[in-house]
Amino acid sequence: MSGAALMVCGTASDVGKSRLVTGICRALARRGLAVAPFKGQNMALNSVVTPDGAEIGRAQGTQAQAAGVAPEAAMNPVLLKPTGERCSQVVVLGRPWKELDAVSYQRAKPQLAATVLGALADLRQRFDVVVCEGAGSPAEVNLFDGDLVNLGLAVRAGVPAILVGDIDRGGVFAHLYGTVALLPEDRRRAVRGFVVNKLRGDPALLGDATDVLQARCGIPTLGVIPYLPGLWLDAEDSLGLGWAPPPPAPPPCVLDVAVLRLPRISNFTDVDPLAAEPGVAVRLVEHAGALGDPDLVVVPGSKSTVADLVWLRAQGLGDAIERCLGRGTTVVGICGGFQMLGTRIDDALAVESRVPSTEGLGLLGVRTRFEREKTTACRRGREVSRGDPVVGYEIHHGRHERLDAGAAWFELDDGAEGIADRARGIYGSALHGLFEADELRHAFLSEVAARRAKSWRSAGVSFAALRERQIDRLADACEQHLDMERLLAIAGEAR
Repeated sequence: MSGAALMVCGTASDVGKSRLVTGICRALARRGLAVAPFKGQNMALNSVVTPDGAEIGRAQGTQAQAAGVAPEAAMNPVLLKPTGERCSQVVVLGRPWKELDAVSYQRAKPQLAATVLGALADLRQRFDVVVCEGAGSPAEVNLFDGDLVNLGLAVRAGVPAILVGDIDRGGVFAHLYGTVALLPEDRRRAVRGFVVNKLRGDPALLGDATDVLQARCGIPTLGVIPYLPGLWLDAEDSLGLGWAPPPPAPPPCVLDVAVLRLPRISNFTDVDPLAAEPGVAVRLVEHAGALGDPDLVVVPGSKSTVADLVWLRAQGLGDAIERCLGRGTTVVGICGGFQMLGTRIDDALAVESRVPSTEGLGLLGVRTRFEREKTTACRRGREVSRGDPVVGYEIHHGRHERLDAGAAWFELDDGAEGIADRARGIYGSALHGLFEADELRHAFLSEVAARRAKSWRSAGVSFAALRERQIDRLADACEQHLDMERLLAIAGEAR
């Protein structure tokens, strides 16, 4: 089937495109096909680093896992990482290219089209099937020109598409019909099927609605996917920010984890492994009054560290964190959060801000200096005090100078990393994904509980196994509720 391809578009953002692509990738891989995900242009602050050091959207990393292949830059050739209301860092084939405002990026799209089309063509040569994901809605008439991710790209590449609508938010048939009605004729012809997603209840309640829809626009419905309660999977952006409730009958002693919801929060999936633990409740906090008396405070990553540090102080959260420390709360900063906990952030080159130097919260002995070259690398090593293995990845412009050489949290392949002030319960690291290491996470949460005189114990959760189960749930739903044979036949028609 070499060269086969299918695009999955949606009637709007967050209707389930990423998850459907994930499920389809796993379902096709189960059939012995070599499958690759693809998203021509992604806008997300959740990213992941490939084995060769390229940065791509987190969703494509998860989809590659579902397909059973290593993630690579070609799977997400253009990644936009917002740095402000109207500006983004543009990452091309895994490397920073330029920082552009919205108007400048529109002008740059023709320059990027060959890269996107080339990446897709390359994947189609090497894999049996490429499952492409659209972005937002393909019927945004103001974005038709220079389309790098939706039906404009599909038409240029000769890739047929399906259109997904979310029935849980209401109006799904109007959304599907209206989307097709707004499309130019060539893009309308590319849509070969509808999928109704997130149905609660009996499909019989739909009556003949899908037949009526087909009669109106000549497009069949290929499946109705049920709502999957409690489904968790790596979120692509802040629309998916939030965590599933704790499992039934949680242990009586629940650890309270407060995550600061920074305005430009990035890689918040770092906290997913904590939320996966029974007896651990994770919540979002936006101001000092909501912080309360948590057992653990997480200062997460940020794409605009200085601006988010200013916001943090304005919300009274800096002082509130210090008060929590006095009550035995543990504090951990990851990447941008690590930098905020330090003594100073220097940005003389205006890499991330227009402020040459900013005083940090002063809770950890680290000084950060921003440089133009971006660090993107997969890392592995061990926790210093217990020897627990850790695997993670770095994505940052800041260079960290530890002022206390003896306080490293990890020993990595190329030296010490992070800071662990165990006496005060303050930790910091540039490593994303560090809590996915089960032994490290279990030991860390046990220390958090001990500082608060709580008796939390690990239930032995394997985070990797949990993620695999979630992917398999999606694949099972696709196999049971989608016409996979017809879907494969449509993908095989790709030119």
